[in-house]
Amino acid sequence: MNERAEPAQPAALVDVDDALMKFDDVTALAGVSLDVKAGMLLGVVGPSGAGKTTLIRLLTGALRPTRGRIRVFGEDPRHFQRGTRERIGYMPQQFTLYPDLTASENVDFMASLYGLLWFRRRRRVRDVLKLVELWDARARRASKLSGGMQRRLELACALVHEPTLLFLDEPTAGIDPILRAHVWNELHRLRDGGATLIVTTQYVTEATECDAIALIAGGRLVAHDAPQALRRRAAGGDLVDVETATEIDPGALDRIPMVRGVRRLEPTLYRVTVDDAATAMPAIVDAVRAMGAEVRATREARPSFDEVFATLVERHREQVQALEGPAETQVRREAA
Repeated sequence: MNERAEPAQPAALVDVDDALMKFDDVTALAGVSLDVKAGMLLGVVGPSGAGKTTLIRLLTGALRPTRGRIRVFGEDPRHFQRGTRERIGYMPQQFTLYPDLTASENVDFMASLYGLLWFRRRRRVRDVLKLVELWDARARRASKLSGGMQRRLELACALVHEPTLLFLDEPTAGIDPILRAHVWNELHRLRDGGATLIVTTQYVTEATECDAIALIAGGRLVAHDAPQALRRRAAGGDLVDVETATEIDPGALDRIPMVRGVRRLEPTLYRVTVDDAATAMPAIVDAVRAMGAEVRATREARPSFDEVFATLVERHREQVQALEGPAETQVRREAA
């Protein structure tokens, strides 16, 4: 009997292999490798100047890498076929639309470039302007819009033709938290409809909105994984906070097989690193009671992504210094 073949893994829609980008003697990206499967929402997270915009420019074909291989839809971005470009949407970091056209005219013009016929174009212009809450300002010239409104207009232009691959460079910068939530709801809707999205952001809290995170710092890829996996990597496992009525010996908890480490936060509050929080909690409670102590509360601790990313970046920096010595690679600081 023939064995059933394993299902084929979906090919990467975006494939970056050892991408190096140098400007004269300054390194903007240092050997970045990652892949993005179809239907995924990837967040590229990092501080200003980390290399996020440089990566997006490489993926859209605006820059040629100094070294490495980049493929999007299986093609070199510098030589996209026309049909491939029509499947891609791009929202740049800086305002690039036509200041003398109205908000509606800007979106309509972009829709016409992608070949949308009049009826569909009219509907999509209305839909995306309502999405970004610019419908009431549709007759206002782009030059008369505030900075935040201009960002929203650029987002509308990037979404109007419903691309299957969407690059968004800081799409939520400069907009209020309520509208930011609307934007992420729309990005989730596009992802759920089969689109693939690559979104750069400086807002660390937006990591939870993404299927996977590429954390970039100093031009280097620090980590690339699902948000919860990154949290576990930073902590060394799941975290459980145990509050007791009296002080106990932390070493007794450390001897539990599934426990990786114990740290005292307060006289009667202990943070325990475990393989799996759900299965470890009962064992921890039993161990405390065996010491004759009372457990007041146990709860799974979830470090903020600010803490997670700070830990991962610092750990990566120490690893790089150990490999390269004290000489640090100079990294170009991108415009904010």
